[in-house]
Amino acid sequence: MTLTTDRVWGAQSMTAPLREVLVKAPGVAFSRAFEDPAIGFLRPVDLDAARREHDGLVETLARLGSTVHILDAETADPDLVYVFDPILVADGGAIPLRPGKPNRAGEPAVLEAWTRARGIPTLGRIEPPGTLEGGDTFWLRPDLLCIGRTLRSNDSGARQLAAIAGGDARIFDVPYWKGAAELVHLLSVISPVADDLAVVFLPLLPVGLYELLADLGIRLVEVPEEEFPTLGCNVLAVRPGVVVTAEGNDVTRRRLEAVGCEVHAIPLREVGENGSGGVTCLTRPVLRA
Repeated sequence: MTLTTDRVWGAQSMTAPLREVLVKAPGVAFSRAFEDPAIGFLRPVDLDAARREHDGLVETLARLGSTVHILDAETADPDLVYVFDPILVADGGAIPLRPGKPNRAGEPAVLEAWTRARGIPTLGRIEPPGTLEGGDTFWLRPDLLCIGRTLRSNDSGARQLAAIAGGDARIFDVPYWKGAAELVHLLSVISPVADDLAVVFLPLLPVGLYELLADLGIRLVEVPEEEFPTLGCNVLAVRPGVVVTAEGNDVTRRRLEAVGCEVHAIPLREVGENGSGGVTCLTRPVLRA
């Protein structure tokens, strides 16, 4: 695959070819996540299985043409594996966020140390009292950022990010659903997979976002209710129409294939579903171009 840009960072898209991506392998902290009920894991962790699944993710991304970087850092925080949440990498530089989940407070500094070491400048950061998690953000267009207001991303954080990112930023209220115990991020209910196509869980999709998608002519692939808990809506595009999904969501897979998508389903029960984080959560795009 020939690189079409001299840029080494910038990912203001969810669907442009994923050239460079950062991941964090599960370690000792991840293995102990279930010991603290506040972390919210579903069951005790099988670390060997989690590592095998994560290796499979890395292998799949590499096979599909992405350069995969492994974050060489270990803290006491099991959620560091879900590297999408602590930082954004916009075209102008990195934006360390400020997670609303208490155990994740130290993650932005860890990720910013990595981006700085790669020569990526810091464009801005979310400051108190703002909170914001990456799972409540996505680029619908390179100049159109969607931000979710949730139990972990508050109004101050959303407005700060909109100001830092510039361009057109839209803020949407995400339903309360079942509260903090089963938190819903904005990206829990939508995954853009091409310029004109998105996977959605309609029952929890903000109405304003639904109307925006309709106005832009974006077609919707609907996730059935039974596949929402198994990460059916958490889909990563490695290029338009080529996606990586969690294994087992067969209805969603067939619906994606029916509209022409190439689907690569991988097992994620232990490293993903156990911690309520899907393929997107496990990856931080560094360069899409």
